[in-house]
Amino acid sequence: MTGIQPRIAVLLPCYNEEAAIGQTVSDFRVALPDADIYVYDNNSRDRTVEIATAAGAIVRRERIQGKGNVVRRMFADIDADVYVMADGDATYDAASAGKLVDELITEKLDMVVGSRISEAELAYRRGHRFGNALLTGMLGRLFGRSFTDILTGYRVFSRRFVKSFPSLSAGFEIETEISVHALELKMPCAEIETPYYARPEGSISKLDTYGDGWRILNTILTLYRFERPLWFFGAGALVLGLLGIVLSVPLIVTYADTGLVPRMPTAILVTGLIILAALSFFTGLILDTVVRGRREVRRLAYLSHPAP
Repeated sequence: MTGIQPRIAVLLPCYNEEAAIGQTVSDFRVALPDADIYVYDNNSRDRTVEIATAAGAIVRRERIQGKGNVVRRMFADIDADVYVMADGDATYDAASAGKLVDELITEKLDMVVGSRISEAELAYRRGHRFGNALLTGMLGRLFGRSFTDILTGYRVFSRRFVKSFPSLSAGFEIETEISVHALELKMPCAEIETPYYARPEGSISKLDTYGDGWRILNTILTLYRFERPLWFFGAGALVLGLLGIVLSVPLIVTYADTGLVPRMPTAILVTGLIILAALSFFTGLILDTVVRGRREVRRLAYLSHPAP
């Protein structure tokens, strides 16, 4: 990098990471010696704050529990040109940070994703590889394109990404929301493979494999409903309409033969299904217009900040 050096902020959300936070801060200090390193403590009950402070980090606190709440606070509080976000558990390769930052600035990108590569089975808890692949594939099918690792917490952002991101998530689903934000606004992004390590001894993962996996899945479906309402409600309209048509066929045949409608409950059901199908379709159509307006506003907010 040449010319004026960008202001770089390293963001480390933490909860009970006394076994790893010191090493994490030190590693990022070596990798990015000119960066400001922020540790946001999320109600830790161990020595995380004390160790992070001793390691030279700028320590702040977020009282509302949950990684999403911490990320929202960090994005709101910190002013920088480039933001490097990682976890405080020493699993991400701090030495790769310079490469990620260079890629962002050189290519004028808004996000560079550090996709995780690990040969050590201990780096991933049971079911995490399968769950990540499943959720990543689902995101790609629903939104048309995706990243290879949507759940990685190792990312580098431009200022205009951070300041245009309307963070709503409370927990570990924040990475999914970040990915969808980039996909929906068609931001220039890239992925770079980075090593992923097992946690140091004494460091315990806070991720609930099934509970957080369900929340991430629910976030994907909710965001799809918000961002693709015509397709979401249109699918419901199609199912209801087809069901109504199938049930109406015997009624139409009977009426053509006898001029009577002897199965009145079925006729009422068919009428209700067709009405619901029409309501669902027009709901999606109206919401699609609203979403288009919201997307334009978000795009303008994004463009109000200079490129990296």
